[in-house]
Amino acid sequence: MLRFLFRRILGSLVILVLLTVVAFLLFFGMPRDPALLMCGKTCTPDALANIHHTLGLDKSIPEQYWIFLQGLVVGRDNFPQGPCPAPCFGYSYHTNEAVWSTLMDRLPLTLSLAFGATILFLFVGLGTGLLAAWKRGTLVDKSFTAGSMVISSMQIYFLGPLALAILVYQAHIFDEPKYTSLTDNPAAWFTGLLIPWAVLSTIFAAQYTRMARSAMIEQLQEEHVRTARAKGMARQYVFFRYAWRGSLIPIITILGIDLSSLLGGAIITEYTFGLPGLGRLAVESVQFSDLPLLLGVMIFSAAAILLCNIIVDACYAFIDPRVRLS
Repeated sequence: MLRFLFRRILGSLVILVLLTVVAFLLFFGMPRDPALLMCGKTCTPDALANIHHTLGLDKSIPEQYWIFLQGLVVGRDNFPQGPCPAPCFGYSYHTNEAVWSTLMDRLPLTLSLAFGATILFLFVGLGTGLLAAWKRGTLVDKSFTAGSMVISSMQIYFLGPLALAILVYQAHIFDEPKYTSLTDNPAAWFTGLLIPWAVLSTIFAAQYTRMARSAMIEQLQEEHVRTARAKGMARQYVFFRYAWRGSLIPIITILGIDLSSLLGGAIITEYTFGLPGLGRLAVESVQFSDLPLLLGVMIFSAAAILLCNIIVDACYAFIDPRVRLS
């Protein structure tokens, strides 16, 4: 097991390095000069040449990439704004703040949004999916299946403004969504993110309802489940002891992908509700042509995806003994 995880971590590090190469080439493949963006409107040729020399832009691309990689590992001290400790992605062209500190400032909101929504859509989606499989062919099954298909066809940019219009501006049940640190005020943290959680989890819950139902029905047809039923075991025991455990494998696979995408920034959700998370930061970096910030968001999101994939692979061994033995 440890050897398997070591191989996966090593492979993920190689992939991450290759991603930094691609991101770096895209960064310097832009038609606009990065130094010109940093220099500002009152830029002079001498100031532009000084920025080129300070940032190492007058060097070859392989040398620039090596300097960039060194910055990620040990930091850099040749920026006009001052030293940049590792992991150093440079300084934002728009705010002149360190990219890494900006990412860390936005990360708590994205983490809160991702994990809160994940708990909701797993509880609702898996619960309704299991109930639909348990009541297969009945009115309950047909209602949950039809409802999940209708809801999954909706989008966040439709449900979000609709929820705001009804729950906030008309009924005045909730205040406008906003982020408050969990350590500062847990109650305000919960109420401020409740509507974004509900909207985001509604879309995902509909997908997990159909997925859990189909995976559970497939598992109920497996030979070991049918053998357990033939031995006289109770239906509830077979359902949760054998079939439920086997149906988790495809669900966890998709969960790893969805969770990693949420950790990388729920762009539409954050922009719909005006929440300053990583997703909104990515959009702002594109709007302001803030290349260091965009590069930092790209690499951070890629690292989150790789980390979630490693966690998913580790979970396989605890769920399915066949994976652990192989």
